[in-house]
Amino acid sequence: MSKTTFALIALASTFFGIGITEFIGVGILPEISEEFSVSTSTAGLIVSLYALGQGIGGILLTSLTSRQARKKVLLASIVLFIAGHVLTALAPTFFTLLAARIISAAAHGLFFSIASAAAVSMVPPSKAAGAVAFIFSGFTVATAFAAPLGTYISSLAGWRIPFFGIALVGVVALALNKLALPDDIRTSSNPPSARDQLRLVTHPHVLLMMAVTILGYGSTFAAFTYLSPLLTEVTGIDAPMVSAVLVLYGVTVAIGNTAGGRIGNGNQLHALFFIFIVQALVLAGLYFALPHTVPALAAVSLMGIMAFMSIPSLQSYILVLAKRNVPSAVDLASSLNIASFSLGITVGATLGGLVIDHAGLACTPLAAAGMAAAAVLLTVVSMKMEARELSAKGNPRACCSAAAAAEIAG
Repeated sequence: MSKTTFALIALASTFFGIGITEFIGVGILPEISEEFSVSTSTAGLIVSLYALGQGIGGILLTSLTSRQARKKVLLASIVLFIAGHVLTALAPTFFTLLAARIISAAAHGLFFSIASAAAVSMVPPSKAAGAVAFIFSGFTVATAFAAPLGTYISSLAGWRIPFFGIALVGVVALALNKLALPDDIRTSSNPPSARDQLRLVTHPHVLLMMAVTILGYGSTFAAFTYLSPLLTEVTGIDAPMVSAVLVLYGVTVAIGNTAGGRIGNGNQLHALFFIFIVQALVLAGLYFALPHTVPALAAVSLMGIMAFMSIPSLQSYILVLAKRNVPSAVDLASSLNIASFSLGITVGATLGGLVIDHAGLACTPLAAAGMAAAAVLLTVVSMKMEARELSAKGNPRACCSAAAAAEIAG
């Protein structure tokens, strides 16, 4: 096993622990509500505040640690992640629980942003998307198997036990990362100044790609957030079988993430253009398939394949943009895009809820398809911006790539 492969495995192990904690929250809301005598909606803060802490906390910590050695920051973020989960498992009050979840979420955001940039820095540019897909595979495996298992364990032994288990996963990941990661990880040439950070967060192309991430990645969640009631109320599947369908969905997510890494190793914008077109068609097809069991299961499987397929290209391309325009702020760019993933989930779930209120549950896949279609349009705009930027660089090969992008963009 090469040193690079070992390092990527170490990063993926941490993504595995993070994947468990992000998706276990929904499954333990009834236990949280009962133990702390709060309403279910109030208990839901452990999910919504986690997403907020991951986005805002990750960006702030990434900015504040920009001048620190990357390996030390990665290890420190894992220590913070472990501490947050031990505190979660021991939380005596609901307020303490929320604080612990925010701490864990901030560590999540910090680790994701730097780990993505670190993975890309360890491989040739032609393998950047594949490296991102590899470390995210830990996250997708957790989504498919570990998070449902954690929910099941909580129903047998209480909700606190899984969080001790996640802390233990964090300890193992800490040891692996300490051993495997090179001491001289460099994700940018120089630490960013405040001016560089401002240039990045106001750069039109970066902001556009954040919007693409929000719409493209978030589109699936306009339907997936309400998949259980869709399957029981529209398709007519028995509630106990829904868990099996969700495991099937998780498996297809892992397949799609791997495929997305290979597709995105070429031209990321070309890959995104076609991924979002197919994703829009699959989500629209789900609307027509839902009333029929077998077509519905097939459509859910396809939705899973497409759900994470865009992640490697989205995350690696934002790093390409940062290196081209503000090289010192690569980690901050990564953090902004990680926050955009979380915001996409929120936007998708909120849109789905609005559609349910005004058009009915069965129409949520159409809203999801609309978000994916909007991502296609914004990707076209990004391809045209890419063509102009590369042409301005005067690189013959870049101009050829730009011309191809412009041709597809119309």
